[in-house]
Amino acid sequence: MFRLFSFCFFFFAGAVQAQTYTLQQCIDTALANNIGVQQAGLLTQSAGVQLSQSKFNRLPDLSADVFHGLSQGRSIDPNSNSYVNQSLNYASYGVNSGITVFYGGTLRNTIKQNAASFEASGLETQQAKDNLVLNVIITYLQVLNGEDLVRSSAQQAELSQKAIDRLQVLDNQGAIKPSELSDLKGQLMNDQLAVATARNVLETAKLNLAQLMNKPYTKELTVQRIALEEIAAEYKNTPSGVYQNALQQFAQIKAVEFRKQSAEYGVKAAKGNFYPSVSIGGGLATNYSSLAQNASGKIPYNGQLKNNISTSVGVGLSIPIFSRMQVRNRVRQADILWNNSKLQEDLTKVTVRQQIEQAYLNMTNAYERYTLLQSQVAAYTQSFKAAEVRYASGVGTSYDYLIAKDRMDRANINLIGAQYDYVLRKKVLDYYGQSLIDSK
Repeated sequence: MFRLFSFCFFFFAGAVQAQTYTLQQCIDTALANNIGVQQAGLLTQSAGVQLSQSKFNRLPDLSADVFHGLSQGRSIDPNSNSYVNQSLNYASYGVNSGITVFYGGTLRNTIKQNAASFEASGLETQQAKDNLVLNVIITYLQVLNGEDLVRSSAQQAELSQKAIDRLQVLDNQGAIKPSELSDLKGQLMNDQLAVATARNVLETAKLNLAQLMNKPYTKELTVQRIALEEIAAEYKNTPSGVYQNALQQFAQIKAVEFRKQSAEYGVKAAKGNFYPSVSIGGGLATNYSSLAQNASGKIPYNGQLKNNISTSVGVGLSIPIFSRMQVRNRVRQADILWNNSKLQEDLTKVTVRQQIEQAYLNMTNAYERYTLLQSQVAAYTQSFKAAEVRYASGVGTSYDYLIAKDRMDRANINLIGAQYDYVLRKKVLDYYGQSLIDSK
C-alpha cells in the first residue's frame, strides 16, 4: 500500500512539474509575478492619488473645534466677557469652512500637471510590461531553438551510430580498414559532444524563462511549439515605417511627451504664485460658562449653546509682495525642468530611431543569412546522400563520407540558429511597432 501511494505521489508530482507552457501562459505568468512591473504599477497608483488630491484641493475645507476648560482665579467669563475671580467651567464649539476662489491659475494648472504625470506614469508601466513581454518572447524562442538543436544533434549522432553499426559488421569480416571504423567512432564522439552542448543551451534558456516568470527552475519545464514558417516570412515594413509607428504608439515616446507636457503646466502653476489669491470663509460658533445667569437663575447648558450661537463670513485677499525670491526661483526651477523634459523627449526619439535602424540592419542581415543557409543545407544534403550511397557501395572513402556529413551537419545547425535569429530580429522590430501581441 505504501509503495502504491509513493508511486501515485511521484507520478502526479512529475505530471505537475512537466507542465507545458504556451507563449501566452508564459507572458501572463511573467506579468503577474514580475516585481519590477508591480513596482511600476504602484508608482502609477501614486500618481493617480496625486491627481485626485489636486482635484480635491478646489473643494472647500471643513473643520470642527471642541474645547472644554476649567479656570481658577482671575479669568474672563466667556458669557459676560467680564473678569471674574472664582472657579469657572467653560466650553466652546465651532465649525469653520473656507474655499480658495482664485489662486492665479495654480490649482487648475496643478491638476493638468498631475494629469499629464499620471498618463506618463501609466505609459511607463506599459513600457515595463512591453519590455518584459519582449524578453519572454525572445527567451521562449531560445527554448525552441535549444530543442531544435538537441533534436538535430541527436539525429546526427544517430546517423553516425547507424554507420558504425554497419561498418562493425564489415570490420568483423575483415572487409575494411580498421581506420575507417575508428574515424566514424571519432565522428560519433563529436556528435555526442554536440548533443551535450545543445542540451546545455536548452537548459540555460529554460532557466532564463523560469526566472522571467519568477518560477522555480526545473528540467521538466516544456513549451508549446510554434509554427516558425508563418512568422519567418520576409519582413515587409521599412525603418521609417517602424519609426512612424513608434512615434504614434511606442509607450516610451508617449511617456516623455506627457512628461514634457506635465513640466509645461508646472511652469504655469509656479507662475500663479505671483498673483493675489482670493478666498471665502465662514464659521459657526457657540459657548458655555458655568457662571452664566439671568433673572431666573443659572442658565442651563443646552440653553447657553442655543443662545450663544454666532456666525461669521468673510472674504480674504492675499497679495504677494516679497517672498525672499522664493516664487521667482520656483518658476526658474520649473522652467529648467521643462527645458530638460524637451531635451529628454528629443533624446528618446533619437535613441529609438537609432535603435530601430540598428535592429532593421540586424534583421536584414539575419534574413540574408537565413536564405543563404537554406540553399546551403539543400546543396550539402544532396551531396551527403550521394557520398553515403558511394560509401555504402564501397566506391567512396570514409574521409569523403565524413567530410560530406560534417558539412551537412554544420549547415543544419547554422540554419536552425539563423532561422531563430531572424525571427528574434523581427520581434525586436515588432516591439517598436507595438505589434508583439498580434504577431506572436
